[in-house]
Amino acid sequence: MPLVRVVVTLKPSLLDSAGRTVSDSLVKLGFDEVEGVRIGKVIELHVTQADPSRLQAMCDKLLANPVIEDYQIEVVD
Repeated sequence: MPLVRVVVTLKPSLLDSAGRTVSDSLVKLGFDEVEGVRIGKVIELHVTQADPSRLQAMCDKLLANPVIEDYQIEVVD
């Protein structure tokens, strides 16, 4: 059974307030090399078949908001 990983992130043009908070906190903790953080989500799906058009439809209809988010689909197995 194929494993599909979907990585969802905010579009680059949108402010990522959670990422900004994490970035600021890391710098305050002494991790000066951090210049920016973007927060997203990873969704793993076990599917009977990894049909690219079906996977894209899943993302567009439920897993991501295409208006404000980008996503990448990776078939692991």
